[in-house]
Amino acid sequence: MSEQNPHVMLETSKGSIKIELFSDKAPITAKNFLSYVREGYYDGLIFHRVIKDFMVQGGGMSENLEQKKPKFAIKNEADNGLSNERGTLAMARTSVVDSATSQFFINVVDNSFLDHRGKQPDLYGYCVFGKVLEGMEVVDEIRTVKTGTSRGHSDVPVEPVFIVSAKVIE
Repeated sequence: MSEQNPHVMLETSKGSIKIELFSDKAPITAKNFLSYVREGYYDGLIFHRVIKDFMVQGGGMSENLEQKKPKFAIKNEADNGLSNERGTLAMARTSVVDSATSQFFINVVDNSFLDHRGKQPDLYGYCVFGKVLEGMEVVDEIRTVKTGTSRGHSDVPVEPVFIVSAKVIE
């Protein structure tokens, strides 16, 4: 990827994860993520959905599983040719194609079934916009935490895993 791609350091309660954002392939999504990072939006939120052989998801809920109010939804750039392979970051969304806001997930295995396969909503896929450069062992530690059901949400870590801070590395 190009030298122009920004890097972000996610400090978690399990350790540091260094991420490269693909501004070249997913400009809208990378810009959106960076705007949340620069505002300190992610600081103190948790990874609220952890599925050991799938992904770890965060960026939208507090420790009490209260949804933090995000900004507007963005265009889905899943048709950018990138695949949801292990170590990549993608945007979480609802069944509505262009509904991603602040929540993201890190693929812990190759999840090619999440890739863009067509224009129909059920085939559109999930936009990959970055990858873990360093700290995949931290992601692997997060993926193995014990999970349960809490406040109507499943796959919630029993001991919260925090995003202590997210900062752009200049």
